[in-house]
Amino acid sequence: MNNIVNQVPYLQTSRNFPDNQKELGVELNKSYIDIANAVNQRIIGIFTINRPSITGEGWFILANKKQQSFRQVYTFTSTASIDLGFKFTSINSFTKSYGSFTDGTNWYGLIYGTSVAIAGQLEYYFKLNPASTTSDQIVFVSGAGVPVLTSGLIVVEWISQV
Repeated sequence: MNNIVNQVPYLQTSRNFPDNQKELGVELNKSYIDIANAVNQRIIGIFTINRPSITGEGWFILANKKQQSFRQVYTFTSTASIDLGFKFTSINSFTKSYGSFTDGTNWYGLIYGTSVAIAGQLEYYFKLNPASTTSDQIVFVSGAGVPVLTSGLIVVEWISQV
């Protein structure tokens, strides 16, 4: 296996810097490039509400060209549909989605990806909204016996268009 894609962003923990000023400049430039490459290959842990943030993930789905992925957090206090803030036509694909909600006492996980009600579960899916030219939606489906929610959040990640 000579063609491994996932090189680990590894930084040396020590480095010997030369006394010669010219050689020191070369070594400092190499060091900076190593640091910048390692930092740029990590996943970014920023979770924002009402604004997408870059995840730091690189996806190579179309023509082996790197595509950036984005993340946004949506909060809710009811099972009313939530506007995503973008249309499906502006993205390549959803990559991850997860969430939770509370009834004020206990916390529960949300199930992503079904439009079929499951007893005791609160699910959600993404729905095309033909009535809007700017936003498709997150739609909730409540199964019988779902706890009454007081608040919750959903994290959505997607790949940008090329």
